[in-house]
Amino acid sequence: MTASEKTGRRAVSRSAARLGAVQALYQMELAGTDVSEILAEYGASRQGEAFEDGEHGTADTAFMHDIIKGVVRDQRAIDKALVGCLSDGWTLPRLDATLRAILRSAGYELAARSDVPGRVVISEYVDVARAFFDGPEPKFINAALDKLAREKRQAEF
Repeated sequence: MTASEKTGRRAVSRSAARLGAVQALYQMELAGTDVSEILAEYGASRQGEAFEDGEHGTADTAFMHDIIKGVVRDQRAIDKALVGCLSDGWTLPRLDATLRAILRSAGYELAARSDVPGRVVISEYVDVARAFFDGPEPKFINAALDKLAREKRQAEF
């Protein structure tokens, strides 16, 4: 396997991890599921699970668990930062639960995962939004995350 193939596989597994993290956070919020239960459920048993048009691939479980645990641990700080990035009149509770899960996951990555470039974080979560929404939501996610990234990663932008 070439270095390019390894990089491509890593990118796919991280994309799948982000999708899994968003699904897990959504489930935690709506069903009130405990984080330890979610981490167990969103482990090996859900790898390669079908999602709409096909397989979303095998997720990088460690990366997915880091996002989930990080969002749960840092949710207050993440939410506070996100509120400042929303358009006037918008609050986190007003948003769809899926949008909240996307924003929180990306917010965690922007704040805590300096190993992932900010532009990659934004692009990846806009793609996650496209997996769930056909309307203006991906643009909403892009705008909010761009603003957050410029605050959290000033040197990159």
